[in-house]
Amino acid sequence: MYNVTLIHKIFLKNTLKMTQKYTILFDLDGTLVDTAPDLMNAHNHVMKKFGYKTKSTDDIRQLVGKGAKSLIGRSVWGQAKKEFSQIKDKKITDQMVKEFINFYAQNIIKESTLNNGVKDFLIWCKKENISMAVCTNKQEHLAIDLLKKIGIYDYFEYVAGSNTFNFCKPDPRHLTSIIEILNGDIKKTLMIGDSETDAKASKDAAIPMILIENGYTEKKSNEIYHSHLIKDFIGLEKIIIKYIND
Repeated sequence: MYNVTLIHKIFLKNTLKMTQKYTILFDLDGTLVDTAPDLMNAHNHVMKKFGYKTKSTDDIRQLVGKGAKSLIGRSVWGQAKKEFSQIKDKKITDQMVKEFINFYAQNIIKESTLNNGVKDFLIWCKKENISMAVCTNKQEHLAIDLLKKIGIYDYFEYVAGSNTFNFCKPDPRHLTSIIEILNGDIKKTLMIGDSETDAKASKDAAIPMILIENGYTEKKSNEIYHSHLIKDFIGLEKIIIKYIND
């Protein structure tokens, strides 16, 4: 069931011109933006405060993707694991997650950068009348804030975070709900992401998946469902044109 905020968003979107030749859904962390350095800083801030081990940026890249509680839970960003799983007091775990989100929100773009070729690709998509939306397991307000501060928010018609609906990736409804809101065609939609969370949602939604190499995941690329494997966004237009012309 949609909440009041979402109904308002749907109304606004449906008052706009929603005819498009194609729709592309983007993951955020590790796909559009390399957020690992700022996530690491927030993670390590929490771990130091609560007496746990800190981690490197490379460690964090393997833990991001399922939201703040899972990250904290898998080390801090849900499934509890490692240090977090040993904490029996729910109040402490809640405090850790809250501390992480607060610190991260205040330091969201200290070291984060756009991934290679992202801006040029978004400009090309806009010129081609391709509808674009972000589907992330980051909380919606954090995703919007990051997109605005890094300068690419206006390219997207919609941003759905982990708390936008009553479900999130890898649930395919996270993707299909956005397509519905955009009045898109699921047969003219694809997903660009960097992890098995994106891939499972795409596969279960029966839409093509373009996988970014060396993403925020512990898995190897050949272990993750994908239709295409790319190093970065440079030259991605060639792949998209083939889908548009099919």
